[in-house]
Amino acid sequence: MAQGLKLSRYLAVLIASVLCIRAEFIVPAIAAKLTPVRAAYIPVVSWLPAWVAKEKGFFENNGLDVTLSVTQNLSVLPGTLGRQFDFAPSTPPDLIKAVLAGIDVVAVAGQGIETKDNPSTHLIVRKDSAIASMQDLIGKVIATPALGAIIHVSVLHGLKKNGIDPASIRAVEVPFPNMPDQLKAGNVDAVEALEPFAGQLLAAGNRSLGDPLLSVSDEVLYTFWISERKWAANNHAVIDAWVASLDQAKGFIDANPREARAILAKYTKLPEAVVQKIPFVTYRFSLDPRDFAVWVNVLKDIGQITRSIDENSLVMKTK
Repeated sequence: MAQGLKLSRYLAVLIASVLCIRAEFIVPAIAAKLTPVRAAYIPVVSWLPAWVAKEKGFFENNGLDVTLSVTQNLSVLPGTLGRQFDFAPSTPPDLIKAVLAGIDVVAVAGQGIETKDNPSTHLIVRKDSAIASMQDLIGKVIATPALGAIIHVSVLHGLKKNGIDPASIRAVEVPFPNMPDQLKAGNVDAVEALEPFAGQLLAAGNRSLGDPLLSVSDEVLYTFWISERKWAANNHAVIDAWVASLDQAKGFIDANPREARAILAKYTKLPEAVVQKIPFVTYRFSLDPRDFAVWVNVLKDIGQITRSIDENSLVMKTK
């Protein structure tokens, strides 16, 4: 019997040792199954779901090992896809122009839409300005973050929609943080502002002439994610996992706004007092080619593109 007990103990120790050895190999194997993904982001509230998905482990739960890298210029990102990044932020004008220029990129996941109930951009004038409407902008100077960017495209479209020649205004490029000083000094007559800068300007008593993006439609696609077309065609499962992670992040933001704002502060590096006042974006992660058709028409209407493009070719469907 004593020999039997010794044998039993020996077997128990042996089994435990084997299990420990197996565990040492299994844990790295599980970790190795995560798919590496490289993504760029702009440090504004539009891209909050990706930060939440990273911080709260939603990407990992969906099999992705995501590296997020901050950048400041959307327009240069299409050319980095397939080399430096797998996912990059974009807007309709940036994507359309990139594709027409021969860069083979495609929209793979939605992000933010602009609605009349939740505007994130404003065309703002000084509180003492005589400018009361778009018609009063003739001959005026407008500060824009970039001449080819979505907000300025929308302003030009809005002018033309109101019967005003877009060439009748003069646009100058001014970074968002510098716009308040330029407006206050009278160096510009109006500014194309984005949250949180728009909110700060309005809180100081300045006036909004409206949301430029809504000149396009009452609900319009604003921001989304793009990838290199070949990479996207070969990585449907990764894209689906990316979208699932963003959707879970949205649910977290809705249920935990305070913690979501803490993550917003971490990635934007904005003061707490500012972060608390930033309105969250209306997020929608699905895409429809019709979202892009309206922007193709806008760009043609203001003369920024001359060729047509099939809006269906701009969206990669994975399901």
